[in-house]
Amino acid sequence: MLVVNTEQVVGKEIETSLGVVKGNTVQARHIGKDIMGGLRNIVGGRMKEYEEMFIDARNYAEQEMIREAEALGADAIVNVRYTTSSIMEGSSEILVYGTAVKFK
Repeated sequence: MLVVNTEQVVGKEIETSLGVVKGNTVQARHIGKDIMGGLRNIVGGRMKEYEEMFIDARNYAEQEMIREAEALGADAIVNVRYTTSSIMEGSSEILVYGTAVKFK
C-alpha cells in the first residue's frame, strides 16, 4: 500500500476517492520504562524507552489505517496526517488518517 502525505502521487492519476481511513491506538506508560525514563530525565539524554513506545504505537496505528484501506480495495492512501493527544494521566492517543484512493 502506497502511503503519502501529499494530495497526489507523481506519475499516477487518481480515479476515485474511497473516503477517509484511519487508525488509532491509546498507549499507556509502562512502569519499567517510567523508571528508566525518570533516570534519563535526571542525567539527561534521549529517552529511548519512550521513543520505542511511540514508534510501536505509530506503527500499530498505521497498520490499522492500511487494513481499513485494503478492505476498501484502495491502491494508496494520500494526504496522510498524524495527531496525538493526552487521554488521561500517563496515556496518549495516536491517530493517523488519510484518504483512500484508486488509481486509473
